[in-house]
Amino acid sequence: MKDVLDRIDGNREEMISFAMEVLSIPAIAPRSGGKGEMEKVKRIAEEVEGWGFDSIEWYNSPDDTAEGGQRPNLLLRYHGKDRSKEPLWIFTHTDVVPPGDLSGWTVEPFKPRVEGDRLYARGAEDNGQDLFASLFAIKALMDLSLRPERDVNLFLVADEEVGSEKGIVFLMNEHPELFSRDDLFIVPDAGEPDGSMIEVAEKSIMWVRIRTLGKQVHASTPDRGRNANLAAMKLLVGLYDDLHGSYGARSGLFDPPHSTFQPTKREKNVPNVNSIPGEDISYLDCRIMPQYDPLEVLDFIRSAADRIEEEQGVRIEISTTQMEKAAPPTPANHPVVSLIARAVESIYGVKAKPMGIGGGTCAAIIRKAGYGAAVWAKLEDMAHMPDEYALIPNYLGDCKVFALIFLED
Repeated sequence: MKDVLDRIDGNREEMISFAMEVLSIPAIAPRSGGKGEMEKVKRIAEEVEGWGFDSIEWYNSPDDTAEGGQRPNLLLRYHGKDRSKEPLWIFTHTDVVPPGDLSGWTVEPFKPRVEGDRLYARGAEDNGQDLFASLFAIKALMDLSLRPERDVNLFLVADEEVGSEKGIVFLMNEHPELFSRDDLFIVPDAGEPDGSMIEVAEKSIMWVRIRTLGKQVHASTPDRGRNANLAAMKLLVGLYDDLHGSYGARSGLFDPPHSTFQPTKREKNVPNVNSIPGEDISYLDCRIMPQYDPLEVLDFIRSAADRIEEEQGVRIEISTTQMEKAAPPTPANHPVVSLIARAVESIYGVKAKPMGIGGGTCAAIIRKAGYGAAVWAKLEDMAHMPDEYALIPNYLGDCKVFALIFLED
């Protein structure tokens, strides 16, 4: 194994140089104002053509809004010594989010730069770090004429940042023949700075829009109107207490270990202080433990809104802007979890443990399709931020973790 780890260290400059070249190509979804990922993925495919993959396959999703009319999903297969073993799939995504407000950046988002141990660029961490780490883990094996113990399939997918409809959802729906129930799936797109989290479960996500309609009047004569702002606040404060009390199940698998119901965004109402608003639009971000049905929670919110309507003389409209029911969790003792844990301890000296999160990853899509998927990476948590960077030691360390996973029996 030492020769493989040494080879990865020896490929450091090649990996970082190639990453910087590829990260300079914007790969922003059309829905976010970009052209898509095709140019970026074509450059990757061109580079790896001569590496030694057993097949390079394109599973492109039609998209009239993207340059060339397609969103690329690139599959790179490297056969294992024992092809009867369950294959391993690594899903990384090639799209990135827009830079956002450039005044928050001190570097150019698509002019990658290395400063010390940091590689700065949009996409350097999300998802560039583990895209290149998985690629160069395979390359190290190829350089040494080694085969993994089982088939390793690297899938570079599109559209993750805006819902994965043209990526993993497309693959699961249109190409189910690619996958089998006993296959092993790793999505290296979330993690902790010490590499200690193996994500195996996610909470349901529900974003609730609450539109309260009253009657606008002068603030000095409140009895002549119906204060939509006040009614909305009463509803939100009551929901905060009542939802946590009614859906209070706890599990040490998650952090925080319970459902969360947080009032967040509030849209602008009246522009002046001395008017009582006749309309208020507020939002509630719900991260719901998997054992609860989000529709049941939504009914609870509706019932609470009915009571406030009667009490305050307003009308309240309840709708959702997002609702994603939690996928069945991957068992903590699943073989893919064990594979990751052993490799992480060997490389990083950390005992990684299975955990659940409140956010959503595209692993949920894989789990809903009936497969066991685990999410792992060692990340600085710079995704989507100005001056996004990744640590070069994480590029190398994650590369070594993947190599160990590939070579384990």
